[in-house]
Amino acid sequence: MAAGDPRPIGIFDSGVGGLTVVRAIRERLPMEPTIYVADLLHFPYGPRFQDEVRGFAIDI
Repeated sequence: MAAGDPRPIGIFDSGVGGLTVVRAIRERLPMEPTIYVADLLHFPYGPRFQDEVRGFAIDI
């Protein structure tokens, strides 16, 4: 990220698999703020259409 950019890195997942991604980001970029959102209500996203998943993200 650009120096002084206060925006966090966002990780959006339909389960808990994204936790490994969050861990890796935090290890490599320990000074960067992160936000992790797990949408367990609509798990899994795999069989869903892109527009449906987009709607979930907007609602959250």
